[in-house]
Amino acid sequence: MAARAVSAHTSAGHHAPGHKLWALSIAALGVVLGDIGTSPIYALKECFDPSGSHALPATEINVLGVLSLVFWALIVTISVKYIGFIMRAHNRGEGGIFALLSMVGRLDLKRWMRGGIVLLAIGGAALLYGDGVITPSISVLSAIEGLKVVDNNLTPFVLPLTIMVLFALFAVQKSGTGKMGRVFGPVMLVWFGALATLGLLSILKQPEVLAALNPLYAIEFFSSNGWHAFVALGAVVLCITGGEALYADMGHFGLPPIRRAWFVIALPALLLNYFGQGALLLGDASAAQHPFYKMMPDVLVLPMTLLATMATIIASQALISGAFSLTNQAMQLGFMPRMRVVHTDSATEGQIYIPAINWALMLCCITVVLIFKSSTAMAGAYGLAVTGGMAVSSLLFGVVAVMLWRWNKVLVTLLVTVFLCFDLGFCAASALKFLDGGWFPVALAVLLVAVMTTWKHGRRLLVENMGQSRMPAMEDFVADVARVKPHRVRGTAVFMCSAKSGVPVSMLHHFKHNQVLHQQVVVLSVDFVDVPYVTEQERCTVKSYGDGFWRVVAQSGFMEMPRVPQLVADLASCGLVTDPSTTSYFLGRETVIIGRKGGMAAWRKRLFFFLTRNALNATSFFGIPPGRVVEMGLQVEL
Repeated sequence: MAARAVSAHTSAGHHAPGHKLWALSIAALGVVLGDIGTSPIYALKECFDPSGSHALPATEINVLGVLSLVFWALIVTISVKYIGFIMRAHNRGEGGIFALLSMVGRLDLKRWMRGGIVLLAIGGAALLYGDGVITPSISVLSAIEGLKVVDNNLTPFVLPLTIMVLFALFAVQKSGTGKMGRVFGPVMLVWFGALATLGLLSILKQPEVLAALNPLYAIEFFSSNGWHAFVALGAVVLCITGGEALYADMGHFGLPPIRRAWFVIALPALLLNYFGQGALLLGDASAAQHPFYKMMPDVLVLPMTLLATMATIIASQALISGAFSLTNQAMQLGFMPRMRVVHTDSATEGQIYIPAINWALMLCCITVVLIFKSSTAMAGAYGLAVTGGMAVSSLLFGVVAVMLWRWNKVLVTLLVTVFLCFDLGFCAASALKFLDGGWFPVALAVLLVAVMTTWKHGRRLLVENMGQSRMPAMEDFVADVARVKPHRVRGTAVFMCSAKSGVPVSMLHHFKHNQVLHQQVVVLSVDFVDVPYVTEQERCTVKSYGDGFWRVVAQSGFMEMPRVPQLVADLASCGLVTDPSTTSYFLGRETVIIGRKGGMAAWRKRLFFFLTRNALNATSFFGIPPGRVVEMGLQVEL
């Protein structure tokens, strides 16, 4: 029998009528395409800015070569790879690295292969957190640096204003994105319109710049510059840095609105602006320091700086929301300790706020700004995290396409090879900037991989050790109770249990010490499965053992937050009727003791102990009223 707790999810854009599809497409401009939409502010600047450590001279060969690389990177990596192929690999409408991992989890793989794929996916997810730190920092900083173009005397105010904007950005996260979301799309529509208009006007002055559409200019660029051209790829990659975020956020709208927003609005506007900046450089190489702002009349610089700041805040918002979703998925899949999750919109399940992640991101962003001080210096820290995540997505897509979808192995291999040529080429070029800032996202990723793998492994060891003190079967306990005939008190006792079979330790301790049981005894396990949302029919499995004993296994998707009291109340349709006023919840609280048992290194045991001490308790995580909770302590040695 099944009971309902949360309704199934369907991506809004999959079956939307025409007029709604356009509305969703415009909304997707802000939420999904905001990151890649702000890259013209700094991408070409980092290629040709004379103050950069690896800048190229703005000669005709270099300008046309870089523009050709930008064009084909946007076409192959974003249009073909992500929009055309990888975004097909969604888990019931949800995208992102963990959704891709959950699809791989359905395959029957050897243990070493599964372990390698899981580690690869965790590494890719950890790199996305690095993207979530660098993107708000470089986007906001590069936008506010437009003040230098207005008046060079305003330079000392750039860093303080950037920090103020970042602080304000993270401070308003607790109110949710619902209110801001209504203006995201229209603002970004104005932004893309401005990009296209400025670029087109500049192209009309130097139409020969359109020759860069020919890929031969990219080849000539490499033959002319050699090693220096390869180094320049580390700056060219900035034009595609929103690709992985685009995939991670696809669950908000579905593929059709994103595809329409990209091909009809975003891609043409981006290409026009990049080529417009290139046309400017062909006519005036001295504009290389700020080609985006130099492309417009002086009277428009300040308004465009304000618009650019708004656009970068929106782009940053999408990355921050993505970090919340990524963390939520990681918690549900068992890769991170429990944290407080606040649902900011009762009508939209995906709008969540995680305070711990929010303030950690804010501190990291402000730290990055204070360390690097300029968008040019920060660009060295940017590409490595993004391209590493892109390469992981390409590899996992290949596994899914061959082993799950049964596509032709040769064709998939050729396709993934093309993708990896771009991904690994950009990644290798970005790696050259490791000492210039690339170390930061790598260090952050290594730390997060250590946290996620330690938590996953530690919880498994903890469950195994606790399992040694658990009775083998519920039937044995019920039979024993029937022989002893203890006193039964009024109401319902719900014993939370991580395992889907056996008797929980909290139940054994309660019966041993109190010698009484409630009229109804429910053993409840919440099983987090590898789909984003669970349907009503799949929600719960309920089994009655007679004499008031029940076993309930509830399934929850990795995009859901189970609320146990509501779940228990919904079990009435299965014959398990409870009264909230007489229902008590018994939870086991494990106290981890660091011992000399094997299975985990000493430093990982200490890390696991720290994470356990600071994890959100089960009462808050499952939404159980504190006044109805009884906790049973248990010491477990690792």
